[in-house]
Amino acid sequence: MKIAIVEDDINMRKSLEIAMSDYSEFEIKSFKNAKDALKALDESYDLIITDINMPGMDGIEFVKTLGGKFEVIIMTGNATLQRAIESIHLGVKDFLLKPFEIDTLISAIKRESKIQSVTKASTKKEAQKPSGFMATSKALEMPLGIAKKAALTDASVLLLGESGVGKEVFAAYIHESSPRAKKPFIAINMAAIPENLIESELFGFEKGAFTDASEAKAGQFELAHGGTIFLDEIAEMPYTLQAKLLRALQEREIRRLGSSKSIKIDVRIIAATNANLVSKIEAGEFREDLYYRLNTILVNIPPLRKRHEEILPIAQKILEQNCTKYSLEPKSFSQEAQKQLLEYTWPGNIRELISVVERATILSEGNEIGADELFLESRGLKNHKTIETMERDLLCEVLDSHANDLTRSAEVLGMSVATLKQKIDTYKI
Repeated sequence: MKIAIVEDDINMRKSLEIAMSDYSEFEIKSFKNAKDALKALDESYDLIITDINMPGMDGIEFVKTLGGKFEVIIMTGNATLQRAIESIHLGVKDFLLKPFEIDTLISAIKRESKIQSVTKASTKKEAQKPSGFMATSKALEMPLGIAKKAALTDASVLLLGESGVGKEVFAAYIHESSPRAKKPFIAINMAAIPENLIESELFGFEKGAFTDASEAKAGQFELAHGGTIFLDEIAEMPYTLQAKLLRALQEREIRRLGSSKSIKIDVRIIAATNANLVSKIEAGEFREDLYYRLNTILVNIPPLRKRHEEILPIAQKILEQNCTKYSLEPKSFSQEAQKQLLEYTWPGNIRELISVVERATILSEGNEIGADELFLESRGLKNHKTIETMERDLLCEVLDSHANDLTRSAEVLGMSVATLKQKIDTYKI
């Protein structure tokens, strides 16, 4: 098992190296900071063990940059509940508090090794499939074909499609199929970042650039150097910042906030939106020159209701994953449940399907999920309504059940808060 240790404290780093050298099954490589590790990490590594509090890029930022490509154990001497929760959301396997016994770390490593050995065979079988796709429908043949061709180039790609159709999956697939696959893939949701923080998040800042800038910080463009940066919900980017993004695309360089020095970047750009950018341009909300710069290759991703062949394979895969996740006996869908899954129009697309199946997995009593345990009738399955009417009813139901909490409702519906607000305005809810 090949393991990378990322620790800035030389005493701790050397102690771990010495202690773990007693285990012949481990191949250890250590790094004094996250940036050095990022330069060296490749697919041969099985596990990353990293400190949180490090100069430059901290452990949480480091894990985000890894983009889920590696299994991670975090160690820290300054634990907070917020940090622990953030680590769990990022998929970190273990969170160890310093000081800890070496046996505690070895046990955590061996647990991860056992999990990897169990899943290795099935992972290998699926390695040739486009990442995130359980089945390929005829409706996906053209967009997938375009994506495959785009992957061989450095051309900018614009992904269009409804919320929840899998735009980030497409972006990751393009990255993984490209010569940049071993470099970082960084996904940024424009709608999830406060407007006053977007510039510093993308381009970084120097020490003293603003009140709380106690030290310099690299932006996401620098961290994605050599790889791919995915700008989701690009239509939500403030108009005032679009010129800076355009300059970064044209000149292949950025400037940190508070600096007059340009930094060269080598980054492939993939953008995505569910908005009509042409209408945004006409309304003066999106730059036409930026649109054409992003739109070198356009990929339209069809909604799930037009990818009928995928619904049951995706649902079954999600069911299997949830049974494993929650340590449940294997479950299946009844014939009537399968019929309902196929009849439903899925306005929330794959994200909604994931939510429905996960809820059914948890709440169903036996090993077979019945139609009534999908609760699709409450979402308008048997009402002969327009898609728009059904979507409005669904939005009202979810908002009501979550006391109009926009953030939680957006998560359940599989869309951004910005998109939910837009739909609330559209349907006059």
